[in-house]
Amino acid sequence: MKISGHILDVRNRRLFKGILHIKDNRIERIEPSDTVDGQFIMPGFIDSHVHVESSMLVPSEFARLAVVHGTVATVSDPHEIGNVLGVKGVEYMIENGKQVNFKFNYGAPSCVPATTFETAGAEITPDEVRYLLEKNEIKYLAEMMNWPGVLFNDPVVYEKINIAKSLGKPIDGHAPGLRGEKAEAYVKAGMSTDHECFTKEEALDKLKHGMKIAIREGSAAKNFEALIDLLNDHPEMIMFCSDDKHPDNLVEGHINLLVKRALAKGHELFNVLQAACINPIDHYSLEVGSLRVGDAADFIIIDNPSNFKVLATYINGEKVAEKGKTLIPRVNNDIINNFNCHPIVESQIQIKNEGGKVNVIEALDGQLVTNCIQAEAATDQNGNIVSNTESDVLKMVVVNRYQPAKPAIAFIRNFGLKEGAIASSVGHDSHNIIAVGVTDADIVKAVNLIIEAKGGVSAVSEKEEALVPLPVAGIMSAEDGYKVAEAYSAIDKISKQMGSKLNSPFMSLSFMALLVIPSLKLSDLGLFDGDSFKFKPLFVKYS
Repeated sequence: MKISGHILDVRNRRLFKGILHIKDNRIERIEPSDTVDGQFIMPGFIDSHVHVESSMLVPSEFARLAVVHGTVATVSDPHEIGNVLGVKGVEYMIENGKQVNFKFNYGAPSCVPATTFETAGAEITPDEVRYLLEKNEIKYLAEMMNWPGVLFNDPVVYEKINIAKSLGKPIDGHAPGLRGEKAEAYVKAGMSTDHECFTKEEALDKLKHGMKIAIREGSAAKNFEALIDLLNDHPEMIMFCSDDKHPDNLVEGHINLLVKRALAKGHELFNVLQAACINPIDHYSLEVGSLRVGDAADFIIIDNPSNFKVLATYINGEKVAEKGKTLIPRVNNDIINNFNCHPIVESQIQIKNEGGKVNVIEALDGQLVTNCIQAEAATDQNGNIVSNTESDVLKMVVVNRYQPAKPAIAFIRNFGLKEGAIASSVGHDSHNIIAVGVTDADIVKAVNLIIEAKGGVSAVSEKEEALVPLPVAGIMSAEDGYKVAEAYSAIDKISKQMGSKLNSPFMSLSFMALLVIPSLKLSDLGLFDGDSFKFKPLFVKYS
């Protein structure tokens, strides 16, 4: 097979006219030529840190959507399904991804469960980490979220770190807000990347200690604007990632959108493409081609570097997408799950007012971090504290989905709902059911829709009830990715019609139980202070 065009040789930072000769899925030779097609040929895009599960799609369906945007590979941390099903879940992701022509590169989850302050469905032990890291499909030790364990020499944490080092596999970091001597100690312990920086100053602090920075722009967390100028001085240290990408957003675009935005800001073409296409290959030793003789024939064709419209995507010499259409066929997807809880009733989520103020989670649009604020508690005629739509302080609950247990209750600001409730069994990282709503009755309805389906996202308004089922581990659908995206867009629209002003209400909701991100979150065991790593009372205590 021959393909001609203007070749963007990113590794050597040059543009020339040439013909690719492809044989046995590899680039046999590259022939310079004065007569070529007008198109441009370049390496494919790589998402350097993504939880495929957050697309609500199994890997085979994620791939079908991603290739349309020029993505040929991902560096994927399967700790979402790991928290639900342990090693069995990780192996499910590997095997499902193998059914399609796409280059998934998985990590061994390092923190399952993420903390001891929540109930997960499984645990991945150091011995199991070794078992996974010895697999060829497992390229790295996934994000070490337990940075206190690193800094305070937790023996289990270091056992996992040392296993990765002994096998020569890199270790991903996760340390939001960590600065100074703590950041230096974290990096020296072996953490090589971070995707959690939300200021340029924080990223520079980590860069000077040798840590690579993945600039994240996902459905909830958006750090591109704050960090993209790092590319000017540190092109060899920067990668692009989405971290978490809901299906409707994946239909719209992927890493290609970050490339376009960076170029629109005036960043040098080869710096941008080095971050998007090359740095992940080199850092993780990925078996992904970068347009060299002998490489796998992984590349994309674009119209021109000013417009960056993806015309076709090739993986191992096979065309997998063309003119905005996926060419990867659908495959049969197995259903595995871990869901064992009973429907709840209103009395289980009622709590008496103890007087004074309550600690409230303040959600921040476009960020995973939250603030801890205090607010006056609204009370009903029975003395129970309830949602207050006027002050936008709404009740939130987390329900253990692995065993019958009492729901945890807190309050949250900035969801903006004026009616109804929304709920989800995508609740990072343990994936218990999380809901926020205006009335107890609505919250119960939304939660019970998910329990009945054994996974999904739901919305209950005065006019309708909607559900997107997610039967695979309670966090993914096995259906056609485009249909899932359409269904998700519809339920997202309902949540906004109910009053939410958040860009992605369900994605934001899913992170309100993520204890490893400060400042205040809610697990199934209670309100949690991510700064002190301790539980916090609902009611403000005055000394």
